[in-house]
Amino acid sequence: MNILVINCGSSSLKYQLINSESEEVLAKGLCERIGIDGSAITHQPKDGEKQTEQVAMANHTDAVKYVIAKLTDENVGVVKTLEEIDAVGHRIVHGGERFASSVVINEEVIKAIEECNDLAPLHNPANLIGINSCKEIMPKVPMVAVFDTAFHQTMPKKAYLYGLPYEYYENYKVRRYGFHGTSHDFVSKRAAEILGKNRDDLKIIVCHLGNGASITAVNKGQSVDTSMGLTPLEGLIMGTRSGDMDPAIISFLCEKEGKTAAEMIDICNKKSGVYGLSGGLSSDFRDLGQAAEDGNELAKATLETYSYRVAKYIGSYVAAMNGVDVIAFTAGVGENNFSVREAVLSYFGYLGIQVDKEKNSIRGEEVIISKPDSKVTAMVVPTNEELAIARETVRLVK
Repeated sequence: MNILVINCGSSSLKYQLINSESEEVLAKGLCERIGIDGSAITHQPKDGEKQTEQVAMANHTDAVKYVIAKLTDENVGVVKTLEEIDAVGHRIVHGGERFASSVVINEEVIKAIEECNDLAPLHNPANLIGINSCKEIMPKVPMVAVFDTAFHQTMPKKAYLYGLPYEYYENYKVRRYGFHGTSHDFVSKRAAEILGKNRDDLKIIVCHLGNGASITAVNKGQSVDTSMGLTPLEGLIMGTRSGDMDPAIISFLCEKEGKTAAEMIDICNKKSGVYGLSGGLSSDFRDLGQAAEDGNELAKATLETYSYRVAKYIGSYVAAMNGVDVIAFTAGVGENNFSVREAVLSYFGYLGIQVDKEKNSIRGEEVIISKPDSKVTAMVVPTNEELAIARETVRLVK
């Protein structure tokens, strides 16, 4: 089967066409600035060069049309007709409490996703636009919704409730949901496979460290706690997100700076994290690392603060699971930044973790970075959310 994986943002659309038998990526691409001047599509077929073309895309339906046109183009396409696309898998950010697993999309599912819009106002409406656009272009092709929040629906109440009046949970479902669930599920499964063990027999902590970052405690194959909350703003310090902080800071700074709560939340999401901590130097860890090497003390302090926060969360999840067998690093920073991995793991000598510096220097590959006699296995496991979405799609439509 050929599965088209779609990930829609408010003005973007990422896509991959995956052959489910070989699990090869036949083509991938990105539509940018949808509905904005200067819109473009970047397309790359398997074993081909990446090509960018400026095209007018007034909406996501236009974008889907261009995606299909590229996939079926006689020069850069990888299939001859639309009929060779067997199913579409859509990434949906928020499924609330309604969805604990992926589902085949129908009108009832669309309505339920719409009901979660208040919980993810920046993401879910865009995801729905992607669904409706694909339905318009490919009305007979089965489609599946894969939720970022679904994997975390196994969390117990003690992990997802906040210390707020219970009526806020009852009336508005204010609770911890967690995100990156597709990645945490994929990486924890793959980590167990690499070790030749059953995931149900392991206590695994997955560190998804990218521009957005989260950590999840996976006990016997189930998510039992995770660092992101009602929204992706809670938890770790991230690229531009603040992560955990005293909530009173919002009102304090609103008064000092003359800003609204909405403006402060925007700052917490887009101008904080390592970007804000470094004085606006960069949200890219490569830039921060280079600056630290060049003697920039603020960049050095930023990286130390980031690694410390990651280590604190890992430590809390060791306590939550009463132990840990595997610590797996993934996503852009987790897979490629060996200095962050080493700094984080330096806090866990008491667990008997010993880092093999030579193996830890490898970037973007599956590798065990702890020494053979280490009591806890530390490893790098590249994530592949698109493949995970494709697998879920096949499982439900085959």
